[in-house]
Amino acid sequence: MSKTYYDIFETPAGWMGLVASDSGLQRSTLPQAYPEDCIEQLGNAITDAAPSPAHFEEIRDKLLRYFEGEEVNFAEEPIDVEDASPFHRAAWQACRTIPKGETRTYKWLAEQAGNALAPRAAGQAMAKNRLAIIIPCHRVIASDGSLRGFGKGRERLDLKQRLLDLEN
Repeated sequence: MSKTYYDIFETPAGWMGLVASDSGLQRSTLPQAYPEDCIEQLGNAITDAAPSPAHFEEIRDKLLRYFEGEEVNFAEEPIDVEDASPFHRAAWQACRTIPKGETRTYKWLAEQAGNALAPRAAGQAMAKNRLAIIIPCHRVIASDGSLRGFGKGRERLDLKQRLLDLEN
């Protein structure tokens, strides 16, 4: 069984939590107001994980630069999501190809994931995205151009807009 690690750290946008195995990132939180919120969101993922800020130095630096508005690419960041369904993995991989500052629709995402008739399933894949920012689900929008589904609650849609604005 692979060892897991975690870190909670502050960014210009708020506190973030990360969990990784030796194979890659497994979870990230959206920016939160308090470190305790990150711990709560990561839940069981950190139960057997070792706190290890050193394990996350490179990705933490990338995230800090990202929130400062610098050009950062997360597409090659190793991720460990093998326990997800094949469709979710395909949708997440397709999402990682959306260039910074651009958006795509749930319909496009479904097509890229191999099922053009499944935009709702693509939406569910984004809803279950455990690697916010790394898998940039904030770049996926409704066919009419409106922002839909991001995190929990109205304030998260505001964050989706802020992330899109940051990238432009």
